[in-house]
Amino acid sequence: MPKGEKHKYLNNKQLAKRCLNYFMPYKFRIFVAFISMGVVAAATAATAYLIQPAMDDIFINKDKEALLLIPIAFVGVMLAKGIFRFLQVYLMNTTGLKVLEVLRNELFAKIVCLPMRFFEQSQVGMLMSRILNDVAEIRQSLPSFVMLIREVVTIIALVGLVFYRDPYLAFWAVLVLPLAIYPFIHFGRKLRKLGRKNQSKISDINSLLQESFSGIKVIKAFANEKLESDRFTLENGRLVQIAVKQILNSELSSRFMEIVGALGVGLVLWYGGVQVIEGKSTPGTFFSFIAALIMLYEPVKKINSANMSIQRAFAGAERVFEILDSKDIQIEESGTVEFSGPFKKLEIKDLSFSYPGSEEYALKGVDLTVNAGQKIAIVGPSGSGKTTLVNLIPRFYDTTEGEVILNGLPHDQYTLKSLRLSLGMVSQENFLFNSTVRDNIAYVQHSSPDEEVINAAKTAFAHEFIEALPEGYETMVGERGVRLSGGQKQRLTIARALMKNPSLLILDEATSALDTEAERIVQMALENLMKDRTSIVIAHRLSTVLSADVILVMHQGKIISRGSHKELLNSCPLYTKLYKMQFEED
Repeated sequence: MPKGEKHKYLNNKQLAKRCLNYFMPYKFRIFVAFISMGVVAAATAATAYLIQPAMDDIFINKDKEALLLIPIAFVGVMLAKGIFRFLQVYLMNTTGLKVLEVLRNELFAKIVCLPMRFFEQSQVGMLMSRILNDVAEIRQSLPSFVMLIREVVTIIALVGLVFYRDPYLAFWAVLVLPLAIYPFIHFGRKLRKLGRKNQSKISDINSLLQESFSGIKVIKAFANEKLESDRFTLENGRLVQIAVKQILNSELSSRFMEIVGALGVGLVLWYGGVQVIEGKSTPGTFFSFIAALIMLYEPVKKINSANMSIQRAFAGAERVFEILDSKDIQIEESGTVEFSGPFKKLEIKDLSFSYPGSEEYALKGVDLTVNAGQKIAIVGPSGSGKTTLVNLIPRFYDTTEGEVILNGLPHDQYTLKSLRLSLGMVSQENFLFNSTVRDNIAYVQHSSPDEEVINAAKTAFAHEFIEALPEGYETMVGERGVRLSGGQKQRLTIARALMKNPSLLILDEATSALDTEAERIVQMALENLMKDRTSIVIAHRLSTVLSADVILVMHQGKIISRGSHKELLNSCPLYTKLYKMQFEED
């Protein structure tokens, strides 16, 4: 959840209904599981019932027919219980896994379609935790709920049996059951709260791990392994503290239930023993009663355990539905018109923009027209708004004021997919996926013929070094392309842009992070990419500026001057200063 946003927690009834909706497509499996649950509950009561004829008929009356029938009946009851218990557990757990799959798919599908501002305000580790850990907790909601119902049915069956055996004795036995309600409610509430804290802390640790491993080079460069280890130790210790509290409350709840059960059994043993000694009851009836009573307290404890699992599931559900249901977290709005090209004209009119949560404008009153075939260069000091401006064209952000018009239509009327596929972007952040060279080049369309991929690589001056890799185009590039040099990664991103065959090209200081030799090769690749295309270039090299049709000079979010290189040298002091600082060495 982005910082600063609050989420109103759903109550148990709302969360239960929300979770159960995901299980409804599997209602037949759930129905069979419920039938199996009923058989298991009945078999439990039948086991206790068989103790009375076993004691009285076999051991006291020495009935040989009973000696044959009762063991067979007992084996049959246990066989039925085993078969239907297997069915119930198997069906509910596999259903839970299917729901887990659906929820993770749904959550990822929404998160990946959220606007850029969401990712700027959220930690990657937190998002990973929601998809992996929180969703896994929801999986337990229905199986635990079914277990809870099964134990309730078992209790009803066993209570019926003890009242059937001896109503007066049963009254004293179940008199203490209301005491079991206290731990069920009190500890359940505490465990829900602790579960929420536990999931939140797991998110924090995921974020810390993701940040540390991604920035391992910086950690080592500053010899700060000890500092990062201490940070992890602190967060891990806090997670353990929460887990200790969870165990404490879970065990206190279970032990309280056992004491309640012991009180009931103690009363029955005393009173029932008196009844047997005085001849008012048979040993078989008494032991059947005791067995049913002992079995009765077992499901009461299991209900408590099921409640704990449900509370943990609800804690995870709160955090998942926080993203799925929040009105503040909406996917990017797409238009309805398909952009089919070719590019004719881009107009930016009186555009102003401020980042979410910021009161200052990053862009103020920007006006710009780009005609087909033009090459526009943008220069300016760091923080002048150059990258912000080009990021508004593919709608990575929506404008605060003003509008962007593409081929005569406001660009928010185009579908996001068609708009972004019509644009080619190459920046200094040359991100590659941990996949093969081929897959990275053909990212726009994985089914592209090998010939197209190779042609794009040749045009980007990448084919030669790719062929020299251990497995050529099937070589894995590593996370973020770590196995390749900066120049090699940049040439792959250029090849990837070529595969889109974009109508409008945007280059954001695409060579600024490279050494001189790599920059020379990448610049040739960029020139191939820009050939016969309209392009907007955030300038780094002098040659790019000199060949541009129009150069824009930006400062503090405004375009303060525009013209050719010679015109700006004579009319714009800031451009002259930038020229001397950045370009004169060329």
